[in-house]
Amino acid sequence: MPHSPSYWVDTAGAAPDDDGPLSVAVDVEVAIIGAGYTGLSCALHLAREHGISALVLEANQVAWGCSGRNGSFARISGGRVPLSQLIKRYGATTAKAYFDEMSAGLNTVRGLIRDGEIDCDPQPDGVYKVASNAAHVDALRHEVGLYNDVLNYRAKFVSDSQVQAVHSGAESFGALYMPDGFSMHPLKLAWGLHRMARKAGARVHTSSPVVEWHSESGVHRLVTPNGVVTARKVVVATNGYTSPALNKATAGRVLPVHSQIIVTRPLTLEEKRSSLPGSECMFDTRNLLSYYRRLPDDRILFGGRSAITGREAENPRHRQNLHDALCRKFPVLEGIQVDYNWGGWVAVSENSLPFICRVPGLDNVYAGGGYAGSGVSFSVQAGKRLAQMLTGARQPTEIDFLHQVPKRFPFQPFLRVGQRMTYAWYRFKDSK
Repeated sequence: MPHSPSYWVDTAGAAPDDDGPLSVAVDVEVAIIGAGYTGLSCALHLAREHGISALVLEANQVAWGCSGRNGSFARISGGRVPLSQLIKRYGATTAKAYFDEMSAGLNTVRGLIRDGEIDCDPQPDGVYKVASNAAHVDALRHEVGLYNDVLNYRAKFVSDSQVQAVHSGAESFGALYMPDGFSMHPLKLAWGLHRMARKAGARVHTSSPVVEWHSESGVHRLVTPNGVVTARKVVVATNGYTSPALNKATAGRVLPVHSQIIVTRPLTLEEKRSSLPGSECMFDTRNLLSYYRRLPDDRILFGGRSAITGREAENPRHRQNLHDALCRKFPVLEGIQVDYNWGGWVAVSENSLPFICRVPGLDNVYAGGGYAGSGVSFSVQAGKRLAQMLTGARQPTEIDFLHQVPKRFPFQPFLRVGQRMTYAWYRFKDSK
């Protein structure tokens, strides 16, 4: 399938060359399923650091899924567990180690952009978590304290009067500021990783979905519509687009959650001044949070959760809900024209944290995912760690939960019912 129509597709330029659909039978050391950030990063690091030329199989086009559709924030993030809960669940030492790994992921992205001279329109650093309600301010102050005291990180609290310099309008009662993290063009980043991986020796076959998977005596046979790959090792890097039919060992371990984005027409000078004067990354404190920023051509990108099921994804009310939320934050934009509207699936694991693990029941099969919509930088880091696991590192970080197999979601036939009820409750709380 072609890329979903989006602002990113319209502004990325020409797609790089790939190796086309697989049309032969090949024998390889490593096959990677999925040509998004995780798969491309794994292929690149295998070639560059371990001398292994992997073969990547992509069902559609390179970065067709979340890697080419996301909200464009490369920051210190991964999963969706609040810092206070992370510390309570795993302890301060593990929380600090995980924070350091997420920081390393951001630096990995910076390094690849530099080394590959990837022209992905990176913006200046700066991330704001903005209090959308006055009642959220105390929690933000507490979170700043945890960053400072437990993680030894220089986050700071920005008062309501100060935050108006970067986030004007309504729903800005203060903010948590992180000096590290930037926005960029996500599809250009993915295509840059793709070019680097192929230059290093990886092969990337598009339009090559895995329609059958047979494993015997430690060897895996991946069947595509026109070819067959025999591999000793396999990486599953499909995240929110992991088909339940791919392999029973990987089924049910992530919940795809739909996220949607709108992009406005370019703003006037007065509209910029009265909304987002700068280019920093912004997200709010709602339970169903919104994320947003001003693009280099002065449009505003605004995203958030939307449909529960794929059948509902095209309902125009989701676009309208985002438009309404944008205008509540920035009344000066009331009625502004929306030029782009698209969506896609992020992946949430049972514990709402990422995983980089061996797949149980299969020899030499590995998987990474579960970024919960916060994985631009961490997915690239996961690809690097998967490459290390493939080449002998049993557990390349000291963070045990990262390398545990994600549990299957219980009561799977009823998951969407539960999600619908949860969203309704969150909307009620956010309306107060």
